[in-house]
Amino acid sequence: MPADQPTILATSGGYRYGRRIRLEFNALVHHAVDLSGVHGRRPRITYLGTAGGDQAQGNYWMVQAGREAGFDVTCLDLFPMPSVDDVPALLLGSDIVWVQGGSVANLLAVWAVHDLGPAMRSAWEAGVVLSGVSAGSICWFMGGCTDSFGPELRAVTNGLALLPYGNGVHYDSEESRRPTIHRLVGEGTLPLTHCTDDGVGLVYHGTDLVEAVTEVAGKGAYAVELTDTGVTETRIEPRLLSAP
Repeated sequence: MPADQPTILATSGGYRYGRRIRLEFNALVHHAVDLSGVHGRRPRITYLGTAGGDQAQGNYWMVQAGREAGFDVTCLDLFPMPSVDDVPALLLGSDIVWVQGGSVANLLAVWAVHDLGPAMRSAWEAGVVLSGVSAGSICWFMGGCTDSFGPELRAVTNGLALLPYGNGVHYDSEESRRPTIHRLVGEGTLPLTHCTDDGVGLVYHGTDLVEAVTEVAGKGAYAVELTDTGVTETRIEPRLLSAP
């Protein structure tokens, strides 16, 4: 049962250290499942670790986390070749697509080679919840800022553009993120940009931002835009999710 409308949950979080395993899914991943509307069976998550080079260890941790949470996790690798014959069918058969962080520039380049953009759009339009963290957040937008090219943050502007905004991640934990986003918005490199502190996610129905949610109390989301008086930042207060 897909979500009843195109849905994206763009985050700067989703994990916590496990008690017996390396990682467990935190409230944001569970919220992605809630948004999918799945009930009466195990949710199906397709995980893409493209931004980190499809590391086997990361795949293992995600499958473990899924087993702990009661979710079926399938890892879609693109190195050294796609791990399934029919990538669009896998995405369409998922309840949630979760994209890992890492290099968003490399992710977008590899996805372009394998023509994943149209497949992601088709899944989104069919009600598959698209979600992810960091690079896995920026990819759904027009762009954002990234350390994909080196230690100094630079703009990336070739996102999938399912959402017609910029995106800023790790807004409170990396001191150069906020001034870089403000500069890029002020220059017109990025449009209206939605940003998340660590632990916060943004829920979109279609292209409309409908809610900010958080798994960490006190964190915030923000809208950064260019106005007649300069760049302005408006805080969006998130709703605190229950711990899973």
